[in-house]
Amino acid sequence: SDRARSGKLALSLKELSAIEPGDFIVHVDHGVGKFAGLLRTNVNGKTQEMIKLVYANDDIIFVSIHALHKLAKYRGKEGVPPKINKLGSGAWNKMKERTKSKLKDIARDLIKLYAARKEEKGHAFAPDSYLQQELEASFIYEDTPDQLTATKAVKADMESEKPMDRLICGDVGFGKTEIAIRAAFKAAVDGKQTAVLVPTTVLAYQHYNTFRERLKELPVRVDYISRARTAKQVREIIKDLAEGKIDILIGTHKLIGKEVKFKDLGLLIVDEEQKFGVAVKEKLKQMKVNVDTLTMSATPIPRTLQFSLMGARDLTSLNTPPANRYPIITSVSAGSDDIIAEAVNFELSRNGQVFMINNRIEGLYELEAQVKRLVPDARIIVAHGQMPPEKLEKAIIDFANHDYDVLIATTIIESGIDMPNVNTIIVNNAQNFGLSELHQLRGRVGRSNRKAFCYLLVPPHVPLSPVARRRLQAIESFSELGSGIHIAMQDLDIRGAGNLLGAEQSGFIADLGYETYQKILKEAVTELRTEEFSDLEQADRLGDEETTDYVADCVIESDMELLLPADYVPTESERISLYQELDGIEREIDLQAFKNRLTDRFGAVPSVTAELLRIPRLRRLARRLGIEKVSLKQGKMYTFFVDESNKAYYQSEMFGKMLNYLTANPRRVQIRERNGKRSFAIADVDTVETAVAILQQIIG
Repeated sequence: SDRARSGKLALSLKELSAIEPGDFIVHVDHGVGKFAGLLRTNVNGKTQEMIKLVYANDDIIFVSIHALHKLAKYRGKEGVPPKINKLGSGAWNKMKERTKSKLKDIARDLIKLYAARKEEKGHAFAPDSYLQQELEASFIYEDTPDQLTATKAVKADMESEKPMDRLICGDVGFGKTEIAIRAAFKAAVDGKQTAVLVPTTVLAYQHYNTFRERLKELPVRVDYISRARTAKQVREIIKDLAEGKIDILIGTHKLIGKEVKFKDLGLLIVDEEQKFGVAVKEKLKQMKVNVDTLTMSATPIPRTLQFSLMGARDLTSLNTPPANRYPIITSVSAGSDDIIAEAVNFELSRNGQVFMINNRIEGLYELEAQVKRLVPDARIIVAHGQMPPEKLEKAIIDFANHDYDVLIATTIIESGIDMPNVNTIIVNNAQNFGLSELHQLRGRVGRSNRKAFCYLLVPPHVPLSPVARRRLQAIESFSELGSGIHIAMQDLDIRGAGNLLGAEQSGFIADLGYETYQKILKEAVTELRTEEFSDLEQADRLGDEETTDYVADCVIESDMELLLPADYVPTESERISLYQELDGIEREIDLQAFKNRLTDRFGAVPSVTAELLRIPRLRRLARRLGIEKVSLKQGKMYTFFVDESNKAYYQSEMFGKMLNYLTANPRRVQIRERNGKRSFAIADVDTVETAVAILQQIIG
């Protein structure tokens, strides 16, 4: 799919734009080299710009500005310099092939799993009842467009007899819980039970309250089990569950214990899946072969994303924030009495409440003393996971009921707590938290229409490690709503991408760099799809909604003058970063925005640049037509197709369109074949504009 052209997410992080001479760069075909600047050369009287890379033994290659998407800044583990590759030794390609075959093994299992899931028959739920409409009408907020789409998708999945396996990614506070409530209710109306699995005691209680509140007028029974329930309560719940008296049961991993038996389980909802260990996930797998499963996550770990990109599950993402939400004002500062006093006093003055987070239990009581000293009239309560569960639960309930103003806690409140009256969060020792943790914590505030504040405090006079500094900068700069996915990417970056498909491949990432790893993963999936599994109705599932790409990438070569003239954009680093951004553009709308920015900053676009701006469009059309390489040389356009092993392509409609064009224009087009590679030579193509027009005409 277009969006998965590996580096996209990473490029948007503006990090790449700062490529400096001497940086390590990965070229997808040649491996790791060093960047040595931008050069202008003269080819047959036409100016061309190239990027110079230096490899082992001072070998040099030049990379065309249309191939910048083949380059990525090397990103592996922090502080470990990569090994520079030797050109022409074949070692890099061997490593790529080895990685690819390993990834194919993993992906093959996924695809089989997916195929098996398709064969399974699950329960097909009935269409919506009038009760369902009542429940949805009673939602006090307006549904966001994404929420409507997600709700529709979930219901369609439930109504089909194929078991659902859908991941809903939505940022903190974007209404994932509401979708879960609707699904659970739909199951209950059909007489099926729902299990809601959550990572923490606190969240179990919270969800229980939210579900109960939303379903209070309706004939369903909701209950929960966690460490906070007494043994007697748990026994009664288990008994009622087996007799089918409980419709929706919420719980921590106790929920999948041996003694818990559902009378008729129809739906499993997993909240914040990345918090669960492998053992729990294995148990779930056994539970859910034919049970509809809905997974929710705010900052999906890349592995879950990857699964979804590979089509092993369906993905819906919620990107639109609810109306009247403001970005959370985030600031990083050295901790001081003044800041704490000001933050707490301001929140109390508007009758709100404050979360204060510390990563160690030991420090909670010191913080309590500090706040008492600074704001004597604040009512303070402390909560952490080592308290007796019932005491912890009571603390949370009392705080939710506004019996206290300040809750001082560890990260137990990290996921899912919804308290609209809390709009200031103070994180002490913020340098000790992970990025997605900080993002999750920040998402606990700003859940109503008030302006919210997040203070990240670091100890004064102690230098921060570079990693911690980058984390805090990332969280400060991504404060707009819905940036969970960027945060997940950035996190990957900072930690060095860990494990995407299980333990075995973290080594690959250190060798290849993250982006190249992504590209190879995508190629592996594309190859499996077109070669081994072309008979499975896999192709349409794994491709994008509208199109299946038969090629992972299309190379463009040209002898035309296509560049940013030095008198138009004077600084070299600026030109590189613009070339790079342009080369990564997929969508027409982004291209338009890019052009507007150029005009805005540097004035009217010169004709050589206008032609350059047509290249992304050319590449996109060529990829749709299954063209691996387009060469615009000496007034002709050569289009090279994938080799013959790609059976799916040569039977496809797209290849048919190419043949139609050939027969309609016999004078203009020649077909050629060399070493099993087919290509067309199309005459009279002297501008990129003409080339784009021809491909558009072929697609029709």
